[in-house]
Order: sequence, then C-alpha cells, then structure tokens
Amino acid sequence: MRTTRNITMAALAAAAVALGASACSAPSDVSSSGGKKADSSAPLTVAASPTPHGAILNFVKDKLAAKEGLTLEVREFNDYNLPNKVTEDGQVDANFFQHKPFLDTYNQKNGTHIVPVVNVAIEPLGVYSKKVKKLSELTAGNTVSVPNDPSNEGRALKLLADNGVITLKKGVGSDAKLTDVEDNKGIKLTELEAGQIAPRLADVDAAVINGNFAIGAQLKPSTDALALEKAENNPYANFLAVKKGNEDDPRVKKLAKLLNSPEVKKFIEDKYKDGSVIPAFGTPKS
Repeated sequence: MRTTRNITMAALAAAAVALGASACSAPSDVSSSGGKKADSSAPLTVAASPTPHGAILNFVKDKLAAKEGLTLEVREFNDYNLPNKVTEDGQVDANFFQHKPFLDTYNQKNGTHIVPVVNVAIEPLGVYSKKVKKLSELTAGNTVSVPNDPSNEGRALKLLADNGVITLKKGVGSDAKLTDVEDNKGIKLTELEAGQIAPRLADVDAAVINGNFAIGAQLKPSTDALALEKAENNPYANFLAVKKGNEDDPRVKKLAKLLNSPEVKKFIEDKYKDGSVIPAFGTPKS
C-alpha cells in the first residue's frame, strides 16, 4: 500500500514537472513588444479617407490582394483625426491618409505611436474659388479659408505666399503659422478643419483645399484650381502607417508591396489624369 502510494505521488510530481516544462516551451501569442501577435491569416483592416486613399485600397482589394493571399478590409473616414486614433487603439490594423509632417504633429500632440511604412502618392494642395477667376482679384475684405491642422496650414500659407496673395516673414516656409503672415493685404484668413473647407467653399471668397477633399467635392485640380502646389520635390507624400511594433506584420508587408506595385502606379496615373494624385513610391524619410 505504501509502495503504491509512493509510486502514485512520484507519477503526479513527474506530470507536474512535465506540464510546467510544456507551458514554458509552448509557442507564445505575445510579441516581443508586449502586444498580441497578429493572425497572419486574418483580414487586414485599413482606415482611409475615401478619395483617393480608399479608391486605391479598394483597387488593391479587388484586383491584387487575393494573388498575395491577403484579405483586405477598408474602413473610410472623412475626419483627419479618427484614422490615427483607431489605429493606435487597435480597432484597425493600419491607415492610409496622411503625410509625415501631419503624423509627427499628431503623435506629439496625442502621445500616440503611429509610424510610416511606405509612401504611395502625393495630392497637391490647390486654391479654389466660386467667386473669383484669378488670385489677383482677391482684395482687402475678402476671406480665404485654410486648413487648421499645423502641417497643412503651413503648406497652405506657403502656397498663398508663393502666388502673391499674402507675404510671409523672411525665412518662413511650409512650417508657417498665421502669426508668420507679415502682410495679409487686408485679406481675412480663416481656419477650418480640412474636411470642412470644400463643402463651405461658397461661403468664402477662396480656399486652400487638400487634393483628396477637392476630388471628393468634384473639383478638378488641373482646371479648377487657381493655383496648385508643385509635386516636384514635395515632402508631403501620403503613406501606409501602422502602430509602432506592427511594421513586420506579414499582412502589412504584403500590402506595402502591392501599394508600390506597377499595377497601382498605372491605376493612379489612369484614374487621376489631371495630376490631382501622383505616384510617390518608396521609403518615407525619418
């Protein structure tokens, strides 16, 4: 009886040791950064503004993703703040809508950890109006709307300065703020959230509108813009972005490859022949 009991206790002890060893050596579903590893077979959900980002992603989804074994889901937002928020908190896996200066400002202001993965396209800013046919017609008392986020506001002010609408302080460029306007020539500059400017174009004398929102408002940059930002050496390429630590997700790598493919380049060039969206592939600058 004692011998049997000793054997049983020994067996239980051995089983416990084996179980502990097994638990220690089992594959982990936690990444080295502390987050849960992504399921490489699960759909990749990407937040995007509808035009052109959503359109480009949907082209990839419909025409290219299956060949790479990628299931892609696109969630569209008209707000410039929500895509980064839902990427940070894990509601989506990635986003595609912004450029580096905008992201840097957002991360700094909100304590978020979004990082760029791959550049895709540039959408030049333009000045539009329903009330004047050329910028020289803008006079004292007229109102011009500009985006209220720091990076796009700076671009807008530089575009206005480059075309003689306002004068900026010496040495100030695309990082300009309203306080850097040296001479507004009597023109009132008003700030609006970027997505609200195009719908309210008729309420002002002119407005600087982001390319994607101009397209969404049925404006044609090549013919409707009174002035258009130059694409050459433009630092404002829009890119695929993820929360830091997710850059090596196999699904993200597949999408990055597809977004820089010859097929996507041709799609952009064919769909946006007016130059409102221009391919700008490559690694984002740090």
